[in-house]
This record gives sequence, C-alpha cells and structure tokens, in this order.
Amino acid sequence: MTLLDVSRRIHVLDTRLANQIAAGEVVERPASVVKELVENAIDAGSSRIEVELEAGGVRLIRVRDDGSGIAEGDLPLALARHATSKIASLEELEGVASLGFRGEALASISSVARLELVANTAEDPRNGWRVVAEGRDMEARLSPAPHPRGTSVTVRDLFFNTPARRKFLRTEKTEYGHIEEAFRRQALSRFDIAWVLRHNQKTVHQLPAADSPAGRERRITALLGKDFLEHALHLDLAVGGLRLWGWVGLPTYSRAQADHQYFFVNGRVVRDRLVAHAIRQAYRDVLFGGRHPVFVLYLEVDPAVVDVNVHPTKHEVRFRDGRLVHDFLFSSLHRALGEARPGQPEPGVEGEGGEGDHKLAQTGASADIGAVRESEPRWQQRPMSLHAPVESPQRVTADRVRAFMDGYRALHPAHEEHLLTPQHEVEGAPEPPTATHYAQALPGRDEHAEASAVPPLGFAIAQLHGIYILSQTARGLIIVDMHAAHERIVYERMKEQVHGGALETQPLLVPVSIAASHTEVATAETEREAFARLGVELDVAGPETLLVRQLPVQLAGADVEPLIRDMLSDLERYGRSDRLEAHINELLATMACHGSVRANRQLTVAEMNALLRDMERTERSGQCNHGRPTWTEMSLKQLDRLFLRGQ
Repeated sequence: MTLLDVSRRIHVLDTRLANQIAAGEVVERPASVVKELVENAIDAGSSRIEVELEAGGVRLIRVRDDGSGIAEGDLPLALARHATSKIASLEELEGVASLGFRGEALASISSVARLELVANTAEDPRNGWRVVAEGRDMEARLSPAPHPRGTSVTVRDLFFNTPARRKFLRTEKTEYGHIEEAFRRQALSRFDIAWVLRHNQKTVHQLPAADSPAGRERRITALLGKDFLEHALHLDLAVGGLRLWGWVGLPTYSRAQADHQYFFVNGRVVRDRLVAHAIRQAYRDVLFGGRHPVFVLYLEVDPAVVDVNVHPTKHEVRFRDGRLVHDFLFSSLHRALGEARPGQPEPGVEGEGGEGDHKLAQTGASADIGAVRESEPRWQQRPMSLHAPVESPQRVTADRVRAFMDGYRALHPAHEEHLLTPQHEVEGAPEPPTATHYAQALPGRDEHAEASAVPPLGFAIAQLHGIYILSQTARGLIIVDMHAAHERIVYERMKEQVHGGALETQPLLVPVSIAASHTEVATAETEREAFARLGVELDVAGPETLLVRQLPVQLAGADVEPLIRDMLSDLERYGRSDRLEAHINELLATMACHGSVRANRQLTVAEMNALLRDMERTERSGQCNHGRPTWTEMSLKQLDRLFLRGQ
C-alpha cells in the first residue's frame, strides 16, 4: 500500500487530469457518451438526430443533428470545462429546463477519447467549422469544414489513453445493448424528433417524428413491441400544477426484470426512489410475486419545484414537495388500475380479439394453448370432463337471460343497494339495464344488439373440473378461475369495510416501548397525525424512547416494533407510509383466501353467474390477491383459427 505523502503542498490540478477525474463521473461506458451527446442535440432544438456506432461504440460514436449549431467563435470554448450556453445565473439553475447545464460532458469525453466536432449555424453548408481534441492534447485545433446547419460530434477510440478503464468494458454485444437502451429512453422522451440508430453500417431503428397519438403508439410499438400497448392502459391526469400521462401495463402483463420501466420528468428520464416507491405501492396487491410492472410515464411540473442538480449523471431529481408528488403518482395509478374491470375491451385490441395465432387473450395475460398441461406425461392426462347443467343451448336466448338474472337476484336480492364498488348517483344518468332489457335485446338476432345486451363476462354455461367457470360472451368464450376470482371479491369487500371508515382500534394494556434514534423520534413527533389516522397512538416518552399505546384491532398479536420502525423510515424518506395498511391487507387477504369457494365445489348456474356479475363490479378483479390472473378469453376468431374454419 502506498502511503499518502503529507509533505506535499496544495496545488491546482492541470486541465487534463481534472477533466479525466470528471470523466470518471460522466463517462462510465459508451452508452454514457451517447446519452450526453444526444442530450446536447435535443437542447439545440433538433428535429432529427442520427446515432452511428461501430464495435459497440468503443471504436466510433457519431451523433448528427440539425439543430441550431455552434458558432465559429464558440467552438473552442465548447470543449472547455464548465463552459455552457444553457445557464448563466443561479436563478436559471434553480429553474433549469434544458437537459444539460453543467458544461462538463464534451471536456470529459475529449479527455478520454479522440473527439471531432463540426458545426454550422448558417444555412450555407460552406460555412461549417471543425474543432479537434484528443486526450493527450487538450488544446483544440480549429479549421474550416463544410457542414449543413447543425452539429456532428465524432468520438473515436474511447479510453484509448486510459487502458485500465478500457479493461472494464464488456463485450461489443453488451455495450451495444446499453447504448440501444439509452437510445430507446431518449426516443421515448421526445416524440416530435425523428431518430435513426445505426450499428456497424446497419440501420437498427429509423423512427419518424410522431406528433399524433397514433404516431406515438407506433413509436412505442417499434421500441417496446406490440404486446406493450395491447396490454396497457392510457392515462392523462392533471391536478394542481402536476400532469401525469402515458401508459401503464396491466398487472397480468409484467416482466421478470425491471427493464421496461420509463419515467420522465419534464422530458428527462429519471430513476428516482420516491417515484419507484409510489409506483410499487400502486401495484402492491395486484402483481404476482417477483414480477415487475411495465410503464412509460411522463410527469410535467414547474421546473422551479424540481431540482435536477443532484448527481453528475442527472438521473436523480429532488422534488420540493415530495409528499405531494408521491401521493399524486400513487393515487393516479392506483385509481387507473382499479378502474380496469373484467370484460372491458383490451386496450389496443380489435373487437374480435386482435391478431396473434393460438393465444389466449386476457386482460394483460397471454399463453400458448399448446402449453396447457404439457408438463404431465400423456398417460397421466385425464380426459376433459364438464360439469354442465342439463340444459346447455348453443346460443344465449331470452329465456336463458331471464333464468340467469332471476337466479342472480335470488342470491343477491339487494345487489343494487350493496355494490362492492359504490356507484354514486349522477343527476340525469341513465338507469342501469335490467334483466328485461337484456331479454328484449336478444330475440331479434341482431349481432350488435346482442353484443350490447350480454354482460361483459357473459353467462355461465358449464363448470370445468370443479375449478373453472366457462362463460359464453358476445365475443367468444371466457374461462374464470372461480377460487381466484372469489378471493379478490371477498378481499375487496373486506378492505372497503375495514378502511372505509375509522379503523376499529384497541388500547394496549401494556404500552410497547421502542428504543429510537433522534431522527425517528423527530419523525414520530412530526407525523403524529399520520399515525393517528391509521389507528396508531404513538407517544414520545423521551429523547430516544417511543411508546405505542394503541393499535388497530386487526393487528392484535402482531410484532409491533419492526412495523413502527418501517413506518417511520418510509415517512422520513417518502413522506408517506403504507406499511400498516399493507400489514392489515395481508391479514385480510389470508382471511379472504380461506373464506373463498374452494376447488371441486360444484356451483349452480345461478351461483356461477352471480360470481361473474360481482367480478364486473369489483375493482382489480382481473387478478387475485396474489397477482395471478382470474380469467382469460378466447374470441370466436381464435377458436375458428384453431379448427381451420373459413380457411
């Protein structure tokens, strides 16, 4: 180990060494270079940006734009450290709207690579100028060079003068994957810009500018695949100076990795823990264990209330009112996911089930039909058996509708007065359709009238293996996991009963004493009302002691101390905590699971239809309490394709 020479005097670092130190923060790998150069091109007001690569960006990175360009006199200064045209005062820094503002990127890149910058601010291509700088020679050399209006930055031989850092680079395929992901983020941030990506003389992406909603969807499909939009909800909400819009994936369309998650604040892609926490809360009890949601979301706020000067890479931001932003994100996404009811047309899918051969189309889920029970040996596969009612006509008739609705009313005589999801009366709103309306619509055999008459999840026609309900709809066939569906219905009913009003609380005979830090005590004092709303009475008994005097009755016997500590940690970091609610919901979910219909219980047709109607009015009934899908659908077109009908 080399000891520090304490006899050295303080001195100013030379320019080259200072830039290489800065490059360690800004230039991590080729993808970092692409990000910085593309952000400069966006800030220049470009309408078209081209990215050209060789060898995963290690050998060559070239970014061309048609923006405002750089004047001849500013070219040498553009490569100087802390030189920028983005801001000029502290006031502008506090409300910065540009993506770049530090003035370090080009200087850092030129210190570890061979950099050439050609720019022109005029329409005449003969007025272009070139500036060249290399890591070993930081003095920029200026010369005339023809170039159309805009800027081209070429970076060659990245880390050629720092072999130790070059050894840390991965394979060409890996580095290119990081660059493509950075390109994808930038292309999603600005739909009004045309984008081109080339690698080793091959065009990978060529995206035209997209100003219309259809154009935006085409770009998302090109970058994320067609499945994303087919299983995503579009939202656009604005409250109190905050606007959130974009697309969120349905809970049953999730991924094993958190790779299709894009969140933009004023056009800047960010990875913020407050944002991540709010989104994770919104998906809390609808996502299968170990899965990650997908989303492309855009938050628009006043630049003055968000600080982007937190980290050199500018990936992190800090909100002036973090609690307000957190609650806005959580409530918006929570409501959007809750309003996605079973039977609604799938987003982006045509009325007949869309394309895609031999797939089960469910709200957010798809599976190959041929994969059903493939894991069992053929000699163990039992023949399919149906527990069907005696009368099973091929088509839904008026008499069947009356029988279904009469049976449902017999099971739920007050269903209109006790809906799981309250339906508030709106003056002038049409009355809900009755059984008579359903019955009168069917005898005419008009397909459009029939489609509007049949409820979204249709009517039950059979029970399969005592596990699944088969239902006929205007579109085709729906299969429902009856236990999973009933589990969600019971769970949502219990949550509404418990959280709908004041939680029933229980004073503790012996208060629980918790040894706490000064920070935890301060948070407990500040957030006393937040704990009280959740049914927790938390007192400060000393500079490092807290006393829990009251808890909700549902938490009787729970381990209180770690729960309170987690709540204090969340309140300190995010301004909000759902630990207590989540703990109560876990207990309710367990109770709902044990209180739901079990497998092999034979249900009558009326009972099956009652379950379908409850699913249609229950929030999040597309997934059970554990995040598994509760139903799936096959359209008539898909069934016809299976049996080669019409071919």
